[in-house]
Amino acid sequence: MAVEGGMKCVKFLLYVLLLAFCACAVGLIVVGIAAQLLLSQTITHGATPGTLLPVVIIAVGAFLFLVAFVGCCGACKENYCLMITFAIFLTLITLVEVAVAIAGYVFKDKVITEFNKDFQQQMQNYPKNNDTVLILDKMQKDFKCCGATNYTDWENIPSMGKNRVPDSCCINVTVGCGTDFNQHAINTQGCVERIGTWLRKNVLVVAAAALGIAFVEVLGIVFACCLVKSIRSGYEVM
Repeated sequence: MAVEGGMKCVKFLLYVLLLAFCACAVGLIVVGIAAQLLLSQTITHGATPGTLLPVVIIAVGAFLFLVAFVGCCGACKENYCLMITFAIFLTLITLVEVAVAIAGYVFKDKVITEFNKDFQQQMQNYPKNNDTVLILDKMQKDFKCCGATNYTDWENIPSMGKNRVPDSCCINVTVGCGTDFNQHAINTQGCVERIGTWLRKNVLVVAAAALGIAFVEVLGIVFACCLVKSIRSGYEVM
């Protein structure tokens, strides 16, 4: 039995929310992959709670897409079981997203601490390991920084010595610019502080976005429950 009256409006709004959920799911997957790529470059030794967050975000995004598909089928067919399944799973996703948002805020400093430790370990392998050279040079160029704490960290690297930093530390990068450098010609601020600031800013943005998505999902749960109630009433009338 098809829904009637105000439930048609609820059904239409649920369709709109389902489209929004699909877009959010794709967005979460993209954000999770981007975060995973970034952390895989900055933290290479072992897994920490902070480094596992991108994996959780990707998993939640994929699951949300699947749940949105189930909800779309349930609303289209006005199937009681599918809509109940949709409402239950959407509730679970909402709780996980809130937990991820809180965890992202709590563990942001832990990620920065692990990054600082890993960065200094990778500096010891510079320039012995080509992969390390590529990773550190890219970070120093992209974030306009030099060393972990500051440019003087490179003095403690045996292969570098005093009055020498990687060319990627230079404001205008040219071959050999890091040898016998002028302090005004290089980026003196450390990468840990630079990247740490960037991570704090973006973690807060992602956490706020997750909470915003969770609010929309709560609306989806309410609409789904209303539709379930209407479908059940229709079955009772029949």
